[in-house]
Amino acid sequence: MRKQLPENKGISRIIQFLFIFIFSMFFRLATASDEPVVAGHSKDDIKRGERFFKGLLPFNRTGESCVSCHNLTQSDTLNWNPSAIDIAQKYVSKDFAGFQAAVMQPSGVKMTASHVDFNLSEEDLKTVKVYLDNLATTGVQPEKPSFYNLILFLFLGLLLTWALIELIFIRKVKWKIVPLIIFLGAFGWQAKMIATDAIKLGRQQNYAPDQPVKFSHKVHVGDNGIDCKYCHTTVEQGKSAGIPATNLCMNCHVIIREGTNSGKFEIAKVVNASESGTPIEWIRIHNLPEHVFFSHAVHVGSGKIDCASCHGPVETMDVMKQHSDLSMGWCINCHRETKVQFAENPYYETYIKLHEELKNGKTDSITAEKIGANDCMKCHY
Repeated sequence: MRKQLPENKGISRIIQFLFIFIFSMFFRLATASDEPVVAGHSKDDIKRGERFFKGLLPFNRTGESCVSCHNLTQSDTLNWNPSAIDIAQKYVSKDFAGFQAAVMQPSGVKMTASHVDFNLSEEDLKTVKVYLDNLATTGVQPEKPSFYNLILFLFLGLLLTWALIELIFIRKVKWKIVPLIIFLGAFGWQAKMIATDAIKLGRQQNYAPDQPVKFSHKVHVGDNGIDCKYCHTTVEQGKSAGIPATNLCMNCHVIIREGTNSGKFEIAKVVNASESGTPIEWIRIHNLPEHVFFSHAVHVGSGKIDCASCHGPVETMDVMKQHSDLSMGWCINCHRETKVQFAENPYYETYIKLHEELKNGKTDSITAEKIGANDCMKCHY
């Protein structure tokens, strides 16, 4: 019988220690500290106001709680009402009387209808104001991240380590095929997890960030039939499609000041930005790696590619998102399958004309200038 090596106990203890350390670390992460509290605000008042806002404390009203309309976190469908952080930032610099008037005597058709029978005592409403003031300063605390994949990855690593030690040093398992299968399975699973996450680097399919203004392509494109090129004015001439200036929005919203769905709050952001001369800081959705050159002019202007080919059915999107993964393989497949539109395309008519001139002897050569090489945007895009 093989004599047991003394160092085997040490190896087992090391593995046990690793298990205990990993799970204690994740326990600490899962029980992180509560939200910060701004000085000058009572923690009890903040908590009470938060419970009123979230509907955890009852008050005399037949409808839903505040959070039913005013989200605290991003949702996958557009909530037309201003978020809790929007309200907090708007009223943090105003006194309680102004906040109370906005809640109890709202303006606008939509807000008036939603605040029917809204009966909250002045004392309780003050705690809601305190909660929102605190929220405006601290911001919405991010949700605790999920550590399932990391835990699984580390657990597989431990299994892999145990199987390797068993195969090389301990050799206590009667059937050697068992640790070998565990080793290969754990290694293969880890490799798959690494490869899957590596492929996703730089890709953001279905990415739909919260924007500073709740702009719905469904309302503007789908319901009202506004052409993409009306807002994205450089899509046929430039590398970028262009983000519309606030003044362009005001072509319509100088008259339209209240939306059917959004009420006055979101349109007021556009009006205020226009009047103050402060640009709206939209968040870019479609991002390509720095080494990739993509020109809208080539695809839309010359290639006559429809916007939906890349951006999907934007006319159905309340919340704009990245429709395609925009990977190299996706682009290459599109290049393989898309048929070039020669007919009634001024871009290719130039080449056909030059080819005919060469064929008929009207010219003996064609310079790069004749095919647009001196166009400024060829280099200065």
